[in-house]
Amino acid sequence: MYPKILRQIIEDLEKLPGIGEKTAERLALHLATTTENDDILSFSAHLANLKSEIKTCKVCHMITDTDICEICSNPLRDHDQLMVVSDAKDVFALEKMKSYTGVYHVLGGLIDFSRGITDKELNIESLEQRIINIKEMIIATNGTVEGEMTAKYLKSLFNSPNLNITRLAYGLPVGADLKYADELTLAKAVENRKPY
Repeated sequence: MYPKILRQIIEDLEKLPGIGEKTAERLALHLATTTENDDILSFSAHLANLKSEIKTCKVCHMITDTDICEICSNPLRDHDQLMVVSDAKDVFALEKMKSYTGVYHVLGGLIDFSRGITDKELNIESLEQRIINIKEMIIATNGTVEGEMTAKYLKSLFNSPNLNITRLAYGLPVGADLKYADELTLAKAVENRKPY
C-alpha cells in the first residue's frame, strides 16, 4: 500500500525502542508530507554523523563527543564520590534530578550469565584504577537479578575500610498506595527504611 521508500522508513522506525507499527507509520507520514526539505536534510545529516561523532569518555565510559565528558572534566563536581551505573541512559536519568554532584562510572552492562556476560565484558578494570582516589562508591544498578548480582560482585571486589560503599534505596514511589504495591517493592521499602 505504501510507496517502497516510505515502507522502508516505517520499518527503520519500528526498530527503535518504544516505536510500534502505528507510531512508525505516523512519524514516516509526517516526515513525508509535512516536514520541510531542509529539516529532512538536516535530520539525515545528523543521523549520518551520529556514529562517527559519538565516542565514550576515556575516564567514565559515558557517551560524549569529546575525549573526556563534561561531567569528568568539571572541577565543580565532587570527584571523591563515584556513582556506578550500568549504561549511559542511567546517567542521563540521574542528571535530570539535578541533585547529584559527584561523578559516574558506566559499566557498559550488567553481569548476566544467561547471556554470557561476565565481569570481563564490563568496564570493571578501569573502575579498579579509579577507585583508589574515591571516598564513596554509590552502586546504582537496577533492582533486577542481574543488577543485584552486579552490585554484590562490586561490593565484594571493592570491600575496603577506606571506601564507603552505598547502594541506591528501592521502595515505594512518592504518592504510592500500599495496597497496589507488589511484594518485592514493599519488602525493599521496609528493608531500606530510615529514621524519621
